[in-house]
Amino acid sequence: MSDWADWIGREQRAADRLDPALAARWYATFDHGAPASTAMPQGIHFCLCTPEAPTARLGPDGHPLREDDPASFLPPIPLPRRMWASSDIEFRAPMTIGATIERTSRVVSITPKSGSRGEMVFVEIDHETSADGKLAVRERQSAVYLEALAPDAPLSPPAPSPEVFDPQAWDLHRQLVPDTRLLFRYSALTFNTHRIHYDAPYALEQERYRGLVVHGPLTASLLLQLAAERFGENRLAQFGFRGVSPAIAGEALHLVLRGAGDDIELAAFAGDGRQVTKASARLA
Repeated sequence: MSDWADWIGREQRAADRLDPALAARWYATFDHGAPASTAMPQGIHFCLCTPEAPTARLGPDGHPLREDDPASFLPPIPLPRRMWASSDIEFRAPMTIGATIERTSRVVSITPKSGSRGEMVFVEIDHETSADGKLAVRERQSAVYLEALAPDAPLSPPAPSPEVFDPQAWDLHRQLVPDTRLLFRYSALTFNTHRIHYDAPYALEQERYRGLVVHGPLTASLLLQLAAERFGENRLAQFGFRGVSPAIAGEALHLVLRGAGDDIELAAFAGDGRQVTKASARLA
């Protein structure tokens, strides 16, 4: 692995507008009726200031190319697979429809590691997103780059076991089946061209997933909606989530929550009890 010290501290700025059309598409994607308030639910920031790389500048996986270039925001890590590993989010103010959005992103660390998956590189990025000049969301995102898999590598996740998820230990439980239509719409909302979310042959043959993979921030958004159901909209001051195992389109996903105040635990589980996402939150 190379030394990517020159990328530490690199910044990228983006601008957007939270226009009524985007808000309407967000509500339609999640089958929610638009409320009377112009304040959007927490999680809308995932759909703003999205990547704008030209199609010709996309890599084989659909992500923007990473190049050894002074203009390149992310380092040219030579590992082909990329995942959104985790985020720690601080909500400072609601975002309202019509707001002018600005985001500054900064690379804060690049950490090579070796583990059961082989060579890995973790890249941490700080994002600060403002709405009409006021800081609205501060987020530290961790992305992980992984080695290519052999064509005969075991599929991930494993086939479902006969076990059945039991929600009795949780205060609130909702079940849904994220299908390919939901994945397509969320990819469109976030301008996400990562092929594991829409190209089934690629997901199977190149990245050895058992099916199309549900986006990490999509699962996080569903958990934020669960928290809003419990505590009300825009009530969280902090929310953190970490991917544990892939969620697969067309299979049951259980969303759960327990606790209150400064100690809220959330999670997503597959139908057989395999944990997909760990999350925590704190009320404002």
